[in-house]
Amino acid sequence: MKRRQFLKLLVSGLAAFVLSFALVGCGGGQAPEESTTPPTAPPDVSAAEPVVLQIFAANSLEKAMPEVQALYTTLHPEVTFAESQFKASGDLVEQLAAGATADLLITASKGTMDTAVENANIDEATRVDMFGNDLVIIRATGSGIEIADLNAVTSADIARIAIGDAATVPAGTYANQALNSIGLYSSDTGKDGEYDAAINGKIVLADKVGTAANYVATGDCEIGFVYSSDVYRYDGVEVAYTVPANAYKPILYPGAVVAGSPNAAVAQDFLNFCLTDPGAQQIWSQYGFQVL
Repeated sequence: MKRRQFLKLLVSGLAAFVLSFALVGCGGGQAPEESTTPPTAPPDVSAAEPVVLQIFAANSLEKAMPEVQALYTTLHPEVTFAESQFKASGDLVEQLAAGATADLLITASKGTMDTAVENANIDEATRVDMFGNDLVIIRATGSGIEIADLNAVTSADIARIAIGDAATVPAGTYANQALNSIGLYSSDTGKDGEYDAAINGKIVLADKVGTAANYVATGDCEIGFVYSSDVYRYDGVEVAYTVPANAYKPILYPGAVVAGSPNAAVAQDFLNFCLTDPGAQQIWSQYGFQVL
């Protein structure tokens, strides 16, 4: 009898256990205790770190470049630009060699960029020819001075001729090459030569191509040698004569990321933007540059 009672109690207990388990499995009974562990934080999706780029660019880019920079910042708000340095290309290269810091260098001649390469101031792998340009002779607007060919610079009507100093100004080098083509400058490289007696007393050297344009605009010189793009950025001057392209070496503007730039990736992206973005290309064209 005792054994029968024992078995009955055992069966009852097992039945109660099974019923309790089933209720919990179906959502009945007391809900499991919620975890107090906080949820995993979502990944950081904050904006990119702000970057300020420093550009060293040839003086002739002084008007167009700020517009391209503003366009880039519109599309990349995290990137702004320090006040860009627009000087004679040779001066910019000398500044880098002396320890100046920048992120991007754009010069107005192959030779000046070659010097930056020799000085190990640029990442040569990033170097690219960006723009072309034309060499022109300008006169003050409405002056009526006629220039039929290069030999006209020897005319008695021309008392002063503005030319960039070839020691630092590529436009001066190209002008001297053109003068060499007609025997008025002694070096075919456009540097380290002498002007012929027919024009030597007329030459007024300028520290940058923009200064040469200003000399003509203000009447300090009757004519000057500048780039075609300079006519777009200075009031009071106009083209009197376009120098034949075979009279001087091709005018090229190389660009490259500066060696050691802390913003090299962004500088490279801006360099690519200058050459490929339709809006940037339109700006360059408006100022007379030929995008390569």
